[in-house]
Amino acid sequence: MPYSQLFYHIVWTTKNRQPLLTPKVEPVIYGFLRSKAIGLEATLFALNGTADHVHMVASIPPKIAVATFIGQVKGVASTKFNKSGLGETPFFWQEEYGVFSFDGKRLPNYIAYVENQKKHHAENNLLPILERSDDGMVQMVRESQAQYVTRTDDWWREMQAIEG
Repeated sequence: MPYSQLFYHIVWTTKNRQPLLTPKVEPVIYGFLRSKAIGLEATLFALNGTADHVHMVASIPPKIAVATFIGQVKGVASTKFNKSGLGETPFFWQEEYGVFSFDGKRLPNYIAYVENQKKHHAENNLLPILERSDDGMVQMVRESQAQYVTRTDDWWREMQAIEG
């Protein structure tokens, strides 16, 4: 298997943003999501959300297209839940999703953001770009070009400190 460091923050909503992820339903759905992600050989770092959407931080193996991974994880969770008879109403996801890639240095920040989803929403302390799950133009998050210099001493030291 090839070596990779591919980190993603993924967000998607329930169909029509219905509040379907109740305290009774959420652990079951999250269990299905977690199980399928691991079955696809992803590393799951964080999984959380609110009644109408889910956030996931994962490393997806390069042999699986990101869209395929998201489609399979979502599809298996809703299908298994609907077949289980545990829900009072059918459970469906919205087709759209948001996905953002980032580097390993920022992994703890993304994990913390996802793990604190309920608190962030309760306090309305959100990062709008990480809550986006629909299409359309999104302002890109970019560091200044000076940050991309390839031979700065700081970058060189950071890369050398990474255990390979």
